[in-house]
Amino acid sequence: MNFAHTDIEKQLSRVREKEKKETQILQEVHEILEKDVLKEEKIAKELHSKNAPAGNSFVFDLLETDKIYHLDHIKKICIDYRLRFLDSSFFKGDFPQSALSKIKALEAAHDIDIKGYKIMAPSKLFKLEDKDDPLLFAPIGNGYYYLVHKWGNDLHPFRRVLVWPFKNIVNLTLFVVLISYLVTLMVPDGLFSKKNTTAEFWIIFFFMFKCIASVVIFYGFALGKNFNPAIWNSKYFNA
Repeated sequence: MNFAHTDIEKQLSRVREKEKKETQILQEVHEILEKDVLKEEKIAKELHSKNAPAGNSFVFDLLETDKIYHLDHIKKICIDYRLRFLDSSFFKGDFPQSALSKIKALEAAHDIDIKGYKIMAPSKLFKLEDKDDPLLFAPIGNGYYYLVHKWGNDLHPFRRVLVWPFKNIVNLTLFVVLISYLVTLMVPDGLFSKKNTTAEFWIIFFFMFKCIASVVIFYGFALGKNFNPAIWNSKYFNA
């Protein structure tokens, strides 16, 4: 049985070609990763940019309709839950990798560079001028916005109830009246007189109302607080 002789030159060429292919693959992977890093840097720069275009040229057939919201819808939620809807440049938190990946996929699908990002979040997550759950939007145009990504924890289940007094002056007044009434009920019987009367109850109630209202007014003016409809799209801390 005869075996073919080994051609060292051919073996040497095979090793060289193999290494060449491996080097080429590594180079291609390196280029892809480098492009990906540059893309993320570009997106991060845009997220912190103060440019505010009217809209982006999305391919509407590729958009998910359940993620399209009008400014009126956004405003209502912001007012109900005391949130702000501001340019992403005011956002002081970090944008997660999942958000950047979502943006890259969206830009690739629509073959555009998305601009004019907006964030819906509680005031504490923004760098407000004067010195829990962010949603990232991109403008479509004509007052419509596309929900790009949501991250973080959901809002507290009672947040809407907790911020209800700050919705308007009527709500705040009703809240103060309710608290005053409850505090009045907690006053021990016979504290001011031996015999409890309706007149005495209402006198104590009005006294409590004046005290609590004074504290609320002082708190509002001292800290520059305002009602939800006045701050939902304000970039100022003491709007």
